[in-house]
Amino acid sequence: MINLHPVLDKIISNPKLIFLIDGFGAILSMFLLGFVLIKLERVIGMPAQTLYILAGIAGIFSIFSFVCAFRITKNWRTLLKIIAFANLSYCLLTFSLLFYHQSQLTIFGIVYFLLEILVIVGLALFELKIAGHELD
Repeated sequence: MINLHPVLDKIISNPKLIFLIDGFGAILSMFLLGFVLIKLERVIGMPAQTLYILAGIAGIFSIFSFVCAFRITKNWRTLLKIIAFANLSYCLLTFSLLFYHQSQLTIFGIVYFLLEILVIVGLALFELKIAGHELD
């Protein structure tokens, strides 16, 4: 098992880092959804309108994370929980959209969105762990 205490302690001593990671991840999602996958709509099967909505949500999340990163306050743990639960909600929405559009999706689209969900859920769970972790 991997010992995460040194990593957690480093991030807790500089919480700006986790907000930056989250913000850049959201920008990557926004770019992939709103620019790359739009061009590949026929290859993945997800309608462009849905991709734009998901990209817009990712854009809002990136703004929130960057504002948090550059305006760190004493309640950064609460803000981190907010973005973690927002990320989990985004994953639930994406998973729901997979079912809603299942007849249109290709295997490439299914794989992309399942991988995106997996990465974001992992990050959100890590954020929740950091938000609840105290320095030893």
